[in-house]
Parts: sequence; C-alpha cells; structure tokens
Amino acid sequence: MADDPMIVMEIGFNIFYLTFIWILVVLMGKQVGKVEVVNHPIARRFFWGFLLLASGDSGHLGFRIIAYAYGGLEVNALLVGIGALSTGITITFLYMLIWDVWRLRFGKTKNFLYYSLLAVGILRLILFFPAENQWGNVVPPFEWSLYRNIPLMVQGLVAAIFILIDARRQQDSLYKKVSFCILCSYIFYTPVIFLVQVFPLTGMLMIPKTLAYMALAYVVYKGFFPHKIVER
Repeated sequence: MADDPMIVMEIGFNIFYLTFIWILVVLMGKQVGKVEVVNHPIARRFFWGFLLLASGDSGHLGFRIIAYAYGGLEVNALLVGIGALSTGITITFLYMLIWDVWRLRFGKTKNFLYYSLLAVGILRLILFFPAENQWGNVVPPFEWSLYRNIPLMVQGLVAAIFILIDARRQQDSLYKKVSFCILCSYIFYTPVIFLVQVFPLTGMLMIPKTLAYMALAYVVYKGFFPHKIVER
C-alpha cells in the first residue's frame, strides 16, 4: 500500500466513514419496526435510502482502497470506475426516496412536479450507460461528468428547498436539519463537479461533503428511529 500521507489520510477517512454509515444503517434496520405504524412508510424509505447509500459507497470507496493496495488507482482504473458507477446509481435512488419522504410527510399529491423530479432521476440513470462515460478511466471526461451530475444537483437541491419551505411553514425542526444537511453537501460538492479537473485539490472538498452525509444520516437516525417520525 502506498506511503503517501494524502493516500493514507484518504484510506483512513474512507474506512471511518464506511464504518460510521454501516453502523447507523444496521441500527436503523433493527429499529425501523419500532416506529409507529402511521409513520412506518417514511422510516422504511429512509432506511432503504441509507442502505443504498452505504452499499454504493462501499463499492466506490472500498474499490479505491483495494486499488491503492494493489498498485494504485491508474493500475486498477476499471475497478475504480465500477465503484464510481455504483455510488452514482445508489445516490440517485436515495434522492428519489427522499423526494417521496417529502411527499408523505407534508401530504403532497403525486402531481407534475413530483413526477418531474423522479424523471430527472431516471434521466440520470440513463446517462450512465453511454460508452462516452469511460468508466475505465480514473478521471472521467468533464462533459459527461457534468451531464450526469446536473440531474443529481437538480434532484438534491429541489428536494432540499421544498423540504425546507414546508418544514419552516410547519415549524418542523427535524426536517429543517435534513434540508440543511443536504444543502451543505451540495455547497461542498458543486465546486468539485466544475473545478476538480482544473484544480485537483478541489477534490478535498469531498471530505466536508461526506461529513454532511454523515450528519444527515445521524440526524435521521436520532430523530426518526425509534422515535416518532414527526416532531410537533
């Protein structure tokens, strides 16, 4: 395994994150049955959402750790690409589930807006298939990285904004925290999308972005499992 301090730091942080997120997922799974029946659909969606997140990130970060152990990222570029693809797919479904949580929590109907945001997620999944994505490269083509990430930004930001609007209207502090965590993740992730290929050190912003997801998982666990889903 490489002795580069930056690589060691990345590996250590990845292991810490995966351990943290999997512990919370396991605890959610054990406690989801204790949630009140009326709130169980929301709890179940959050559980499945974070299970997907943990699974995809295990592929993404786990494969990077393996790649470092067996010669580096460039030598194992296909493995790294497969990992990136896995997390890209699972996080898309996470935001679909969060969008459905918004609908259930705030009593929204399945209207044009609801289906439009789901369609954005489906569009992103379709964009993973073209060969132009070059999943065998450690650094993906800028244009196709942008094509894939713009729908994700729309998914996450629209969901966070609508959750925040309705949470403020109903004075729901728990959902405000959910929204803030999502918004923080995009504050750090957006510069990476647009600048990382020009300024590689921008990739360091993935650390606070990941911390925002850890905070989101913790907020959801503490506020939703096994307590009542809705704070009054």
